[in-house]
Amino acid sequence: MSQLEFRAAVRDAIAEELERDPTVLFFGEDVAAPGGVFAVTGGLQERFGPQRVFDTPISELALAGAAFGAAVTGMRPVVEVMFGDFMGLAMDSLVNQAAKLWYVSNEQRSAPLVIRSAVGAGGRFGAMHSQNHGTWFQGVPGLKVVAPSSPGDAKGLLKAAIRDDNPVILLEHKRLYSVKGPAPNGETAPLGRAAVGREGGDLTIVSVSKGVRDAIDAAATLAGDGLEAEVVDLRSLRPLDLETVLESVTKTNRVLAVEEGPRTGGWASGLLGMIAEERLHELDDAWLIATEETPIPYSPTLEDAFLPAPETIVESVRGRLGIGSV
Repeated sequence: MSQLEFRAAVRDAIAEELERDPTVLFFGEDVAAPGGVFAVTGGLQERFGPQRVFDTPISELALAGAAFGAAVTGMRPVVEVMFGDFMGLAMDSLVNQAAKLWYVSNEQRSAPLVIRSAVGAGGRFGAMHSQNHGTWFQGVPGLKVVAPSSPGDAKGLLKAAIRDDNPVILLEHKRLYSVKGPAPNGETAPLGRAAVGREGGDLTIVSVSKGVRDAIDAAATLAGDGLEAEVVDLRSLRPLDLETVLESVTKTNRVLAVEEGPRTGGWASGLLGMIAEERLHELDDAWLIATEETPIPYSPTLEDAFLPAPETIVESVRGRLGIGSV
């Protein structure tokens, strides 16, 4: 089976949609001539020309406004906000305009736009360039929030996002750009549908993006302790596929949610609340792992200790369930 690099999957998805649909545009800071700060989008301007792929001034507010304006006038813009931490500058156009257009227009208009952003810690970018901002938008009706964990999903979910009539935020973890994996099975991957990344019957571990790969590594270690963990990849934070999670939890009766972000206001605590509402009387255990309630450290040693790693998951499971080398 052919292998695909994550950054190439993103670039291929944009290129194929630009080729397929003349209403698709791609723009952002340093995405055209320089090819992107993470070397994701090189060659697109040369292939499709400066009218459809172009660099912009350094203004996330202007980018989001331009994307909304283009979307409501018949285009399908794909915009890169270089670091997800800067999405606060784009809030109004996304939260107060794009997300609400379908509703306030009585379902007569929509804003089909995609905002891509690099997110996540572990790359030594410091407190203001390392956050996961998906939960900032998770509570906004009208937005979709997607976070792929593999190259195949990166391509399939991005293509689906570009074709979707809703505004979609795509989170691309920096530490996944160089990861390789199988190409997608189909043309697109469904938005709002989780996937089982590893099967097991003793414990459900739920995560998203880079956390899924950490959970799978942890599950392999825990298998040596005689515990078979099932790993559920949410893939989308909004819409959230609770049904797939509940199917797994019904089988295992234990659930651990792993989030790269603080537990206060995080998706993991919200998910455990939903699970408890549906299955509380059946559960043997439910808990979560999250980061400390602090900004992300710049020091490599502190940053590594700050992040939930496979070892963190293994230690937590062993301590909670009293198995293995506790």
